[in-house]
Amino acid sequence: MMKLLSSPLSPYGRKVKMTLLIKGLTDKVEIVAADTNPGDNVEINSTNPLGKIPALIVDGKTAIFDSHVICEYLDSLAPSPVLFPKSGPERWKTLVLGSLADGILDAALLLVYEKRFRPEDKWHAPWQQRQQAKIGRALDQLEKNPPAWGQSPDYGHLTLAAALGYLDFRHEGKWRAGHPKLVAWLDQFAKAAPAFEVTRPKA
Repeated sequence: MMKLLSSPLSPYGRKVKMTLLIKGLTDKVEIVAADTNPGDNVEINSTNPLGKIPALIVDGKTAIFDSHVICEYLDSLAPSPVLFPKSGPERWKTLVLGSLADGILDAALLLVYEKRFRPEDKWHAPWQQRQQAKIGRALDQLEKNPPAWGQSPDYGHLTLAAALGYLDFRHEGKWRAGHPKLVAWLDQFAKAAPAFEVTRPKA
């Protein structure tokens, strides 16, 4: 059985857990709660030298990371639904949306870490504003034309859902003001992919 090192609260881990549910692979993976703080977790660091989660241990020794790579690997293990189109414009569309949504997550997580790991007198307002601007620009672009799907959502869609879910969880859902189309989009996604609700983090 494969082993997934992750945190119940990690949005990147949530992407992987949604993939497991959507692909029907939950019985093939043991999920092990892992904490990257402090940074001396031997199991994590020996699995992924970067000390980051999620990480998937495939055969007791071979490790796959990061979340994008894990999701694409899991997608290859079951034929449907297809989360990563194999070629052509649809593949690049999926990967670019996933990259944009991961960028939202990266910036949102950095803003959380700024307040969690640095004393308030060390917070750097211009840097915080720069991260917030990345999130704002991405959301504004997506609001103009929320990404539709065909028969079922793909990797790009589930990554965006994980990002919006993280903004709800750690950023008080402030993104919802001014983005009604994206709010409706997330509601649609939750209906199309029950895995979204199943993996909702609980503080």
